[in-house]
Amino acid sequence: MSDQSFTLHAIGTIHTPWTNVAACPRNGRQIDPAPACTVRLFPEYLEGLASLEGFSHLILLYWLDETKPPALVFTPPFDTERRGIFATRAPWRPNPIGLSVVAFDGLDGPDTLKVRYLDCLDGTPLLDIKPYLTTTDSQPDARMGWLDPHATRNRQTGRG
Repeated sequence: MSDQSFTLHAIGTIHTPWTNVAACPRNGRQIDPAPACTVRLFPEYLEGLASLEGFSHLILLYWLDETKPPALVFTPPFDTERRGIFATRAPWRPNPIGLSVVAFDGLDGPDTLKVRYLDCLDGTPLLDIKPYLTTTDSQPDARMGWLDPHATRNRQTGRG
């Protein structure tokens, strides 16, 4: 067992319509139309937004700071079998890091990104932003294991 520890620093704050866990969607593609959300960067990170124009989608990593304690095995609410946490996207992980591929609708001022398809609470700490690359991040023939029958289908492709 490793005793490594890490220090993470928020680089900004995510703003969504959801103020409590019960109201938050299971994933950002459930709601149609997807609500507009914003991501506001802290001033010391604004230079990092250079050259972001032109990307249609981004990957956001964020800290799920209002989640239950970690559970390595649990029964998902839409399933009848116990599943390992690493075979799910449940938020109660050993490190509660959330990930969303969002549509990037441009900047709203020098410190604010306009995005859609988020599934986190208003005020969630942002850890990182990465450009979504179709050549690297898309795997059309990927299989979804036990989750396939439960998948939220992509409205553009009809696939999970």
